[in-house]
Amino acid sequence: MEPHEDPEDFDPEDDDFDPEEDDFEDEEEDEDDLFGVTSDARTICHLCGGAGFVAHPTSAVIGGVPRTVDNGRECPHCHAARKFPGLVPPL
Repeated sequence: MEPHEDPEDFDPEDDDFDPEEDDFEDEEEDEDDLFGVTSDARTICHLCGGAGFVAHPTSAVIGGVPRTVDNGRECPHCHAARKFPGLVPPL
């Protein structure tokens, strides 16, 4: 029903909504889903926050202008695994 239409003129037969039809497909489970719900306990790396890498700023000259570039490097705590099995408290 359009906002400018009179609600008294609404005909349910003209409604094209089908409750049986859904646009959602069955989602496949991703084994490497970091933030998904699992039955086993795991801890996201405290140092990299689950990214697998940490900042590694480097000086560079780009187009004749000196600037800092962040290439990133592998997380030294989780070694790019992004998570630990079980509950690991931050130290």
